Amino acid sequence: MVQSVQRAIRILRQLATDGPRLGVTELADRMGLAKPTVHALLRTLESEGLVSRDSEGSKYRLGPDLVAFGNAYLDTHELRSRSLTWADLLATRTKEAVWVGILTGNRILVVHHAFRPRGTGQILEVGATIPWNTNALGKAIVAASVPALGKELLAGELPALTGASITDPAVLARQLDEAARAGYAIEDQESTIGDGAVAAPIFDRSGQVAGAIGIVGPVERLLAEPTWQELAVAVREVARNLSRELGARRGSAIHLQS
Repeated sequence: MVQSVQRAIRILRQLATDGPRLGVTELADRMGLAKPTVHALLRTLESEGLVSRDSEGSKYRLGPDLVAFGNAYLDTHELRSRSLTWADLLATRTKEAVWVGILTGNRILVVHHAFRPRGTGQILEVGATIPWNTNALGKAIVAASVPALGKELLAGELPALTGASITDPAVLARQLDEAARAGYAIEDQESTIGDGAVAAPIFDRSGQVAGAIGIVGPVERLLAEPTWQELAVAVREVARNLSRELGARRGSAIHLQS
């Protein structure tokens, strides 16, 4: 491992999670490093466009060139590119917004967002990260993954975003068992007050979980009877088709079986 590279990455992560603007002293204190070391790393990152200084020159924030890296990642991500058409079809079929996400660490990264048809005032959520335990995408992915992953995540930090967020490992474990049996997961105002979601896992050619696709919208529409059951059927069907497009074989996972 190259120590200077690791430290530079830690600076970027600090700015991403604790920013948006931090000074040299703040970063040095949080990282446990000497101020001259942090200052030298910041100057290098600034010269490459990865961080920038504010108008007063005393605070640093993430730089514009990171956007290009993020866009390049999304443009070359196979799940995202394969999901574009399927997500649009699902949004048209259900008349709701559709998200596609992957698990990165203990958070879900939204790699594609199909807007709700004829909807107004919608915000593009591509690039958003959400604690895995607070959304249907995360639960669907973890429920369909190897048990060791679920145990590791349940033993780690379980943040709360709303009063409805589930932070009890035992309750989450039961939800994961239910999601594994059903082939889909449900979210009820756990990441955003007023919103619900229904999501199903997507598998790749190796039979491993590649991500999840989910329908997102007002909880009074999505989780009303019998709407949520119809949405569950729709999202499982699209997840199965998308999995097969990624090369997953029929029957390679329980959720792909007809």
